[in-house]
Amino acid sequence: MKSLPISLIAALLLGACATVGLSDTERLAMYRAAAGAPVESFHYPGRIQGWMPLGDSALVVDTRPSQAYLLELMGTCPDLEFAQAITVSNLAGRVHARFDTVTVLGQGRFAIPCRIRQIRPVDVSAVRKAERELREQVEMTERPQDSGGT
Repeated sequence: MKSLPISLIAALLLGACATVGLSDTERLAMYRAAAGAPVESFHYPGRIQGWMPLGDSALVVDTRPSQAYLLELMGTCPDLEFAQAITVSNLAGRVHARFDTVTVLGQGRFAIPCRIRQIRPVDVSAVRKAERELREQVEMTERPQDSGGT
């Protein structure tokens, strides 16, 4: 994976998220910046460790504590942003771009599989570093300024 200008990413995101956190669009941009080149598939260990929607057409799945993949979907996926659970299809323990799907569970209606368009491995340490730098910058902007007078 390429080296990332983390401070640049954090600076770009700072303006819109100083008090309310990152929007889905901003988080997606951060994950895209930390993602490597597209891969055809990844090993699926039988269950995912965690996941986070990044709008209605992308998500990050954690397969191990320090391994994650950015999944970009073909079009929008109904209720992805509000899902409490998902399933990811796989073939013989591998999830493939353009073949496998993400399905939102628990919404009380028919589950529609959403096809995975692209898979990119995420540099988890780069994302953590960007988030840490962003928090530090937000904390600095929220501190009261010392007037220097009496």
